[in-house]
Amino acid sequence: MTNRWSRAQQLAADRGIDALLITPGADLRYLTGYHALPLERLTCLVLPAEGDPTLVVPTLEKPAAVASGVDLAIASWDETDDPFALVASLVPQAGTLGVDDHMWASRVFALQATFPDAKTVLAGPIVQELRLRKTPDEVDALREAGAAIDRVHERMGEWLRPGRTEREVGADIARAILDEGHATVDFVIVGSGPNGASPHHDVSDRVIEVGDPVVVDIGGTTPAGYCSDSTRNYLAGGTPPDGYADAYAALEAAQAAQREHARPGVTAESVDAVGRDLLTEAGYGDRFIHRTGHGIGQETHEEPYIVAGNTTVLEPGMAFSIEPGVYLDGRFGARIEDIAVCTDNGLEVLNNTPRNLVVLS
Repeated sequence: MTNRWSRAQQLAADRGIDALLITPGADLRYLTGYHALPLERLTCLVLPAEGDPTLVVPTLEKPAAVASGVDLAIASWDETDDPFALVASLVPQAGTLGVDDHMWASRVFALQATFPDAKTVLAGPIVQELRLRKTPDEVDALREAGAAIDRVHERMGEWLRPGRTEREVGADIARAILDEGHATVDFVIVGSGPNGASPHHDVSDRVIEVGDPVVVDIGGTTPAGYCSDSTRNYLAGGTPPDGYADAYAALEAAQAAQREHARPGVTAESVDAVGRDLLTEAGYGDRFIHRTGHGIGQETHEEPYIVAGNTTVLEPGMAFSIEPGVYLDGRFGARIEDIAVCTDNGLEVLNNTPRNLVVLS
């Protein structure tokens, strides 16, 4: 992790930030390897632009921090100590401080009171610049996560059938996500029939019926700390409702075109446009109601976002989802989602289960 925080220090110095202050979350895990619990007691990485970093932790959390293998100094504080004063003692110069994007407001205010003359800015742009391009080891971790979630989709016929509720199917899927190698289940969406028209439906007590199209969007985090996310579409026997086959054919064509287009040298927004234009030509433009994708790594959603207006040029190591969707309120929905990573020569797709509508009997 030393290379990561030393690069963050250099970026902070280049931008006139005297110190980065990072509390529990993906940024702290990325910079130190420590997956700290977000508790009411302050844990904070103090990363000065010049000098050695220190991880500030409550005394009762120090054993966990040591066990995580952090390769930097640890300063602990007791119950009656002021942890913000301890942070201040570790910042040699405090003209401008960078605080992580997800820091609790109560802590931001406490730091501002502790450093009344300092300017406070977001540290997110610095850490995201590092996290944006995955190293080969990180790509390997994402590859393993993708294979693990693929194995869950391959088992869908064990659970998804008429007569069962979405909630029952979702519970089986959640257990399989863990069985297939994830450390945590991050989300399970089982959207049957009209519920598939809600992109973030979750699960409900609706009983799956014969002929229901079902959107299954699932993901988790592996022991290595990297996320999976894949969406496939299933038919619970019978025949799909009127209009579904045409909508799905248009969606398949759009997602395939986006996978073909995405590669180093093109912009994030151009990937979105390729699929959106095809869906618009097919008459479903107003039914594609979200961006094409999001970056993925130690968080399910991070940079780069594949959306209109994002002129970021894709580079090797950038990992993101490609997930156009079509949603007809009150009738059905469909979404096809793969995680992909830019390589030196093109694009590697990390999810490889069938993208066609899978009919389960």
